[in-house]
Amino acid sequence: MRPEIKEYNYDWLMGKTLKAAAHVPMGTKKETELTYRYIPYYKNIAKTFIDAGDPGVQALKMMSRYYENILTAKEQGKKICATTFCNSPVILYAMDIVPVTFEMLTAIGAMIWKRGMFDYMDFCCEVGMPETSCSSQRGALGAILGGLSEKIDLVICDTPGVCDTNANAFAFASEYLNKPFFQLNYPSSIGDDRSQKYHIDDYKEMIKFAEQHTGKKLDYDRLAEALAEVDKQDAMIADLEDMLMLKPTPVPPMFNLVLYAGRFCFSGRREYTELLESMVKSAKANAAAGISGLKNGEEKLRMFMCYIDHYTLDVNFNHFLEDRGIAHVGSILTRNFRDNNKYVEDMPGSAYGIDTSSPDAMLDTIAQMNARLPMVRSIRGPYDKKGMWLEESLVCAKMYDADCVVYNGTPGCRNTWGMVKPFARDMEKHGYPTHIMYDDAFDDRVESWEATRERLDEFFKIRGLL
Repeated sequence: MRPEIKEYNYDWLMGKTLKAAAHVPMGTKKETELTYRYIPYYKNIAKTFIDAGDPGVQALKMMSRYYENILTAKEQGKKICATTFCNSPVILYAMDIVPVTFEMLTAIGAMIWKRGMFDYMDFCCEVGMPETSCSSQRGALGAILGGLSEKIDLVICDTPGVCDTNANAFAFASEYLNKPFFQLNYPSSIGDDRSQKYHIDDYKEMIKFAEQHTGKKLDYDRLAEALAEVDKQDAMIADLEDMLMLKPTPVPPMFNLVLYAGRFCFSGRREYTELLESMVKSAKANAAAGISGLKNGEEKLRMFMCYIDHYTLDVNFNHFLEDRGIAHVGSILTRNFRDNNKYVEDMPGSAYGIDTSSPDAMLDTIAQMNARLPMVRSIRGPYDKKGMWLEESLVCAKMYDADCVVYNGTPGCRNTWGMVKPFARDMEKHGYPTHIMYDDAFDDRVESWEATRERLDEFFKIRGLL
């Protein structure tokens, strides 16, 4: 790792950058424009969010608060838990534990920092992780392994058998740092009585583990409050999902990114509720005016991302969509499979509900909610099995009237790379032109953004989409 990288605490660097960016629009318009001169390294990302209006500013504040929680955890006597985006933070917040989500922190660094996450990713390989492991963990994890972030106290992972590189990254972190490790284990089916009992029993063991290593008991009243907040959030997510079906959709491409970023960071917390309220208000205003959420006002193409988005510097992928009039109608990350979303009607047994009537009911709720998070639900078995990746993608592509489907991941996504070509052929058979991006969503060294952009343009041109 380069010496200059070691001069900064990664959490502090990103936290202060986001906090400063969130303060930029607090002055007059003239003051905001003048401020951009003094923040050349993150001017473009700050301007992108600020130009998105109140939802963009709320997103900056929310991400800044996430880092603030991490940076102040020790002085507040709180433990820090390393966890994955496939594990809802609701249960951790209910135990007054501060979550550190590797994938979120890597994505933020990739989008904001011109240096990128490359040194951190490479450091993971230097200390023993294979370079074919997922870059989404290796970014933030490199800073943690290098002692350049706030120290974590325990590790909770939940995706064995679903994404091996994800699970292995957390196991490696636990071993390297000598931290307590708990691995939730999801069975291959969801929704039936046997798996529900398995989920609850596993959650009870996780709670015992967390209580043992933090000295704090799970507060079920606090958990009930958090789930009530999730209920509000899910209703607003359903509103946004409904508006994605409108033509033109009044939902800007950026909203998809911050929708799932907020859920991974602050599910069950007021910070995420406020962001969703702002997004719904903005999208409804566009809908009432009958206008597109795209800045140029013209929707030329509707694209469904069957896996994850691209987290290149300055959210250039978002600008690419805006410039070409491409509406982003969601991805595997935006979907939550709550029983109030329309797409679950075509996938019986896929939905979860919220029940706060008893401690066991709440644990069942969280277990079933987690079982429907990205990767855990969609990529848990054969891609063409009922309720899996192909069916889900076909239902969503049809419901949101997508003109094409685009796959993006990382070289470490072995579960999807092992089946993406037959998946793409099946999508094509159903009438959806499908493009496979051969880049890395977090690491531009695998394929530069410029090359990725050219290949996307080539796909849209050759297939007669634009």
